[in-house]
Amino acid sequence: MAEEAAGGVKGGGGEALPPIIVKKITIEEGGHHGGAWKVAYADFVTAMMAFFLLLWLLGATEENQRKGIADYFSPTLVKTRQQSAGSAEGLLGGSSLTDVDNYPNAMGQTGTRTITVPRGKSGGPKEGGFEGQLDEKKLEEIKQEIMQEILKDKGLEKYAKQVKVLRAADGIRIDLVDDADFSMFTLGTTILTPEARRIIEVIGKIVANETKPLILRGHTDSLPYRDGVQANNWSLSAGRAEATRQQLIRSGIPKGRFARIEGVAETEPLIADNPADPRNRRISLLLLDKSQDRPRRAGPGAEEEAAPQLTLSQNAQRSASTP
Repeated sequence: MAEEAAGGVKGGGGEALPPIIVKKITIEEGGHHGGAWKVAYADFVTAMMAFFLLLWLLGATEENQRKGIADYFSPTLVKTRQQSAGSAEGLLGGSSLTDVDNYPNAMGQTGTRTITVPRGKSGGPKEGGFEGQLDEKKLEEIKQEIMQEILKDKGLEKYAKQVKVLRAADGIRIDLVDDADFSMFTLGTTILTPEARRIIEVIGKIVANETKPLILRGHTDSLPYRDGVQANNWSLSAGRAEATRQQLIRSGIPKGRFARIEGVAETEPLIADNPADPRNRRISLLLLDKSQDRPRRAGPGAEEEAAPQLTLSQNAQRSASTP
């Protein structure tokens, strides 16, 4: 028995059996590797989506539409300051009109002061360009040219009724009028809509062939701003007139043709018995035919002509001077 214990287990024939070896393999799982790659991949996919969306927009829009989109992200805005209307900072300071709280919905208007639009020495109208009268024949010629160009554009023909050409006491006036279905500017701002931009471009190319000085006048309806809002219809109407001037310049009209840029708020309504009517919102472009409206020199020895001014009406200036 002692020998069997020393020699191990033996088989039936007296031979020792081979030992049985059992291997146990323990697999240890690796640690968590993190998900940072998922964030990077998500950023990449988002960038690719934006890129292909941009390609689609470029292919699906026209040149004028692309200009409108570009101008939306770089608008010309009218700003006012919290200071009084007679502040030395003038019209351009303070909060933007595009703030949500600045949309017209409550009383809160003030006057504002005149500001000057600079002009170079060589940018003024030529001597003698203010002489003569624009007769009825010229009015009809301008009206027919504008209507023909608008009706040729399939995207603008339905807006032909928004353009009115008529005789005024001091020249020919071209009105661009809003209504319930059409607005030249986005609500409460000086940002031109793409359709209005194209209409102004048509008018600018035709008026550029004339030599008479121009006055631009902005009008609003009577919808006021909320109490405490620094913006008002005076500055809004002046700012819209200035935005129109810039578009006319891009259309080919020399800067020196503009004698005055005015904002009269709601003081000259087109629909007098309903000041809140949207048709009271309009831009008036006046082709002057009176020589006395020419910007005068400061004196006999003056070296420069008086620069055109961005102004408000006399009523606005009186309102601004009233505490």
